Amino acid sequence: MKILYVTTIGCTMNFFKNLINELIDAGHTVDIATNTTDSPVDECYSEWGCKIYPISCTRSPLNKSTLKAVKEIEQIVSQNHYDIVHCHTPIAAMCTRLACKKFRKNGGKVFYTAHGFHFYKGAPFKNWLLYYPIEKICSYFTDTLITINKEDFNFAKNHLNAKSTQYVAGVGIDVKRFSDVQISKAEKRKELGIPENAILLASVGELNKNKNHQVILRAMAQLKNNNLYYIIAGKGKNADNLLSLAKKLGLENNFNLLGERTDIPEIYKASDICCFPSIREGLPVAVMEAMAAGLPIVSGDNRGSRDLCENGINGFLCSPFDAQEFTKAIHTITNDMELFENISNNNSLIAQKFDYSIINKSMLDFYGINSMLVSKK
Repeated sequence: MKILYVTTIGCTMNFFKNLINELIDAGHTVDIATNTTDSPVDECYSEWGCKIYPISCTRSPLNKSTLKAVKEIEQIVSQNHYDIVHCHTPIAAMCTRLACKKFRKNGGKVFYTAHGFHFYKGAPFKNWLLYYPIEKICSYFTDTLITINKEDFNFAKNHLNAKSTQYVAGVGIDVKRFSDVQISKAEKRKELGIPENAILLASVGELNKNKNHQVILRAMAQLKNNNLYYIIAGKGKNADNLLSLAKKLGLENNFNLLGERTDIPEIYKASDICCFPSIREGLPVAVMEAMAAGLPIVSGDNRGSRDLCENGINGFLCSPFDAQEFTKAIHTITNDMELFENISNNNSLIAQKFDYSIINKSMLDFYGINSMLVSKK
């Protein structure tokens, strides 16, 4: 089988390495079309023999490059005789589905994975005004629409018009990488500048408005616990604002921005609670990885986290805009060791269903690859 993956920017392809490697190992061909100007594709894809086609996609549907991208995708598809074109991210998906009308008439299949619709319950009206009509129209040109949370799945089934709508629990994680990591907690904390006996909260994610890290700082200020520390692994435009807020709240000695890291499993193993206060999420990988590490979750109550977290079972969901709810959740977990242990054990078990082995099998089933292999035998 020959498959083309299309994304708006190159770094999005990082989420699909495991699946694509499995496809290539099984003898299938996978190529990539994406904007590589600002965000290149990982070198591993070229090493695996994938062809990388630069296209003019941007994150804005109103950018004049959008029409150019449609024509570029149409040309790539017409020249390479793919069986499946699988698009991700809203603008690349719009361009792809507009470009593939002839491709579909000739028997090709178009897949779109929606990693969280920009329109959702509580979304700004402008999101509904712009993105819902695009998705509604383009759904008519979609063979299989894959959603990664239940809210989006139910909406797509009832309001969109893809030939087939499917649900899969995200892109998968390497559970063992997070569950089996062995470290000296004391040494890792020393490396991070955290006291050995501190209560350590950890977040992983870009420093932006949506990730909402400031609410954790405000919760810490309410808790007034000098032994409570907070670290964030990630980078972004909101770094200076977070540092300023920490200083204003008197938390500058208990808060640290780690920047972009490659040792997330070790950081999680050195931590006590994963804080994920996002306002909007499709299905957060960082939360699934923290669950695999056995961490209790204190999350913003968004559609993605609601699929992962149940109050009192494996963590707590809090209103993203209510620091008091985060305060209560953190206090509850840190002051009840029996609850802490139960939540930790529950997360270690629940995380198993998000492993690559399970998610990849679902994707291969959607592609029809497993049934094709059986028929060939």
